[in-house]
Amino acid sequence: MTDAGAKIRWVELPGGNPARVYLHGLGAMSAAYYAAVAPDPRLGGHRSLLVDLLGFGLSDRPADFDYTLDGHAEALSRALRTAAVVGAEVVAHSMGGAVAIVLAARYPELVSKLVLVDANLDPYVPKRMPGSSGIATYTEAEFLEGGWDETRDRVGEHWWSTMRLAGSKAIYRSAVHLAHGTTPTMRQQLLALTIPRTFLFPETDGAPLGADELRAAGVELVAIPESGHNIMLDNPELFVCATAAAFARSGS
Repeated sequence: MTDAGAKIRWVELPGGNPARVYLHGLGAMSAAYYAAVAPDPRLGGHRSLLVDLLGFGLSDRPADFDYTLDGHAEALSRALRTAAVVGAEVVAHSMGGAVAIVLAARYPELVSKLVLVDANLDPYVPKRMPGSSGIATYTEAEFLEGGWDETRDRVGEHWWSTMRLAGSKAIYRSAVHLAHGTTPTMRQQLLALTIPRTFLFPETDGAPLGADELRAAGVELVAIPESGHNIMLDNPELFVCATAAAFARSGS
């Protein structure tokens, strides 16, 4: 997926078209987050690709890749074309949701439906706390020299179980560019899309910022009870139900 030959890899479940593509968040890998839900009979029967973005999980970790959201979307588009995927139904979590929005906006032939799972829609000011925000407060040199270990201690064992597989530069640069966002913003690109779009969010968090505008643009907002940010892990039953319903939606 790069001039130097870095490869994107995925776990694939057999089935028919349209293909379904699952994307993970920062520091994650798709198999670890979707393996329990993607084969569910309510979602099965379709060719399903549990894709790891460059720098994460099973994929290569090129040090010379920029790890911008645009760069991730471009590399992913090349991977999907290599896999002969068109008109995919895409499920994307957190940072993966931001990448999926850029992918759908830039390459409309590749995405027919979009399910965003508590995805990032806006730029933000980094703050020293667990997650992408905390990582983006370092300089790259600081993160590589000590911030990586500090992040390990902050995020806990569950997230670290997949984060430790990622490239340190991939983690850092992806976090920084997630905070910077895109131009136009991910939200603006999402609002402009005309494909069926669904946004899943934890019920306890309340509706996402700009909910009325999202609904007016045709984005279906679905609150998932008894879940945190990792909805597919926290409440897999309702995640499957909501995702199956989203796939059943016709075009807007």
